[in-house]
Amino acid sequence: MMINRRAFNPERAADIRMSFLLSCPNCGPRDVYEFRFGGEFQRRPEPTASQDAWVDYLYLRANEAGPQREWWYHRMGCKAWFLAVRDTRTNTVLQTFRPSTADRIT
Repeated sequence: MMINRRAFNPERAADIRMSFLLSCPNCGPRDVYEFRFGGEFQRRPEPTASQDAWVDYLYLRANEAGPQREWWYHRMGCKAWFLAVRDTRTNTVLQTFRPSTADRIT
């Protein structure tokens, strides 16, 4: 009989975090699978901004480890876009808020 050394180990399963909760500003805490990730938050350039500014906005991302602001869409709920501050190292959501309050959030 052959032993599968890579078989599921319930003792290790508790350490593996495949999902996390997001707290929608309208609906409250929900599983992340109800949402769509919209990318890192960036300020949109003015319409008259240089081509370099638009290239940076559209294609370049910081992609840093640690807390970052991100867009999320509640596709299986209220259908609203909102912002979240999520630690990319641990998938811990530190804060969620509506875009209208983004200027007041640090």
